[in-house]
Amino acid sequence: MPEATFHFPSDFKWGTATSSHQVEGENTNNDWWAWEQEEGRIKEGHRSGRACDWWQRAEEDFDRAAELGQNAHRLSVEWSRIEPREGYFDDAALDRYREILRGLRERDIEPMVTLHHFINPLWLAEMGGWENPRVVPLFERYVARVVEALGEFCTLWCTVNEPNVLAYLGYVLGVFPPGKQDFGAAMKVGRNLMRAHGAAYRRIHDLQPEAQVGFAHNIRVFDPANPRSPLDRWVARWQDRAYNETFLAAVTEGRWRLPLGFGFAWRLRNTLDWIGLNYYTRDVVAFDRRMGKQLFGRNFHPEDAELLDGGYGEFYPEGMGRSLRRLSRLGLPIYITENGIPDADDDQRPRYIVTHLHQVWRVIQGCVPIMGYFHWTLVDNFEWAEGWTLRFGLIELDPETQERRPRRSAYLYRDICKANAITPEIIDEYVPELRPVLLPG
Repeated sequence: MPEATFHFPSDFKWGTATSSHQVEGENTNNDWWAWEQEEGRIKEGHRSGRACDWWQRAEEDFDRAAELGQNAHRLSVEWSRIEPREGYFDDAALDRYREILRGLRERDIEPMVTLHHFINPLWLAEMGGWENPRVVPLFERYVARVVEALGEFCTLWCTVNEPNVLAYLGYVLGVFPPGKQDFGAAMKVGRNLMRAHGAAYRRIHDLQPEAQVGFAHNIRVFDPANPRSPLDRWVARWQDRAYNETFLAAVTEGRWRLPLGFGFAWRLRNTLDWIGLNYYTRDVVAFDRRMGKQLFGRNFHPEDAELLDGGYGEFYPEGMGRSLRRLSRLGLPIYITENGIPDADDDQRPRYIVTHLHQVWRVIQGCVPIMGYFHWTLVDNFEWAEGWTLRFGLIELDPETQERRPRRSAYLYRDICKANAITPEIIDEYVPELRPVLLPG
C-alpha cells in the first residue's frame, strides 16, 4: 500500500477556539443575555445559563486541551465583565482573566485573545452599539485597559471576530441582537467595526511593540449555480464581494469598497500583522430578483452535496484550500482561527478534520505562511441563536450536569497534534475510507 506522511511546520500552532459568552456562563450584563430572555429568539427556548462554567473552572478544560496535545488556544474576553458600566473597569474581572491566561501558559498553551466576539455590554447596546460612532474611542479605551492588564501573558491579539457576520446577522437578517433588518445600518456597523479594529491595532502597538495583531475573517465560498449563466456568475461575484472582500479591502488597501462604502480609509491601511480565516462551508447561488436581502441571490446546496447537521451547510473541504490561497495574496501570515462542524454523533467530524487539514497541508507546500489551526471548538458550547442544538465540541458536554466526555474525534485531533502530521497510521485508525483519496495507489 502507498505510504506518505503529511508533515506540518515544526512551530505550527495546534489549538481550539472558544468565545467568552459561549463558555463562561452567567454573563448577565450583555446584549446577548438580554436577547436570550426574549421569547422566540433562541431555538427551543434555550439559554446560555452556566454555559461551560469557564468563569469558575476553565483550568479543568485547559488540562484536557493539554492532554490532547494542544499548544495554543484562542479565547475571548468579555467587555461587559471588564467594563460593566461606562468608564468603570472591574479589576477583579481582569484579575480572573490574568489567572486564565496564566493557566494556559503554565500548561505550555499559547493564548490568542479576541477582544470582541459578537458581545456588547448593555450600556453600549443602549447607546446604539456599533451604529454609534462613539463606539470607536470607547473600544480603543477598553482595549488599552485589557492589554495593560493581560499583556504579560499574551502578545497575540485578535481585535474583532467576523465583522461581516456580525453586520449581516444582526442588521440584515436580524437573527442576532439588535435584530434589525436595515442594510444601511449594517454598512454603518461594518465601517465602525473596521475603524475600531484600526484604532485598536495602533493602540496595542503603542503599548506592546512586539504584539502581533489581526482579526478573524469569515470566508464563505459562493459559486454560481450555473457557471454558464451570466446572471448567476454576477450575483455570486456580488455576494462574494459584499461578504468576503470589502472588509479586507479597508485594512489592506485603505479604501471603502461598495457596498460597505466609497472613498478612502487611509488610517486603516497596514493594520494587520496577520489575518485569521474562519472557514466552514460554501453556497451555490442562483440569481433571483425576489431575494433583495441576499443581494438578489438564492443560496442553496447542490443536490448531491453531503450536508452538515442542523442545516449548517455543505461538507466542502476544497473551500478551505480556496480560501487560504485567496488570503495568501495579502502577503501576510495566516492563522486558521476557526474551522469545525456541528456533529453530535461524531460521524462526520473525523473526515472533516482530516480532509480540511489535508487542504491546509497542500497550501503550505506552496510556501504560504500558515501559522496555526484552531479547531472550533474544544467543548460543546452555547451556539448563539441555535442554542444547544448544534454540538461543535471535540468533547461532549451535558450543560445540566457539566459532565464531559471526549468524542472519538478528540483522540484523532490529539494524535495529529502530537505527531505534528497526518500519518498513514492515523488515517487507517480513524478514517480508513479516506486512504484511497489521500494515499492513492
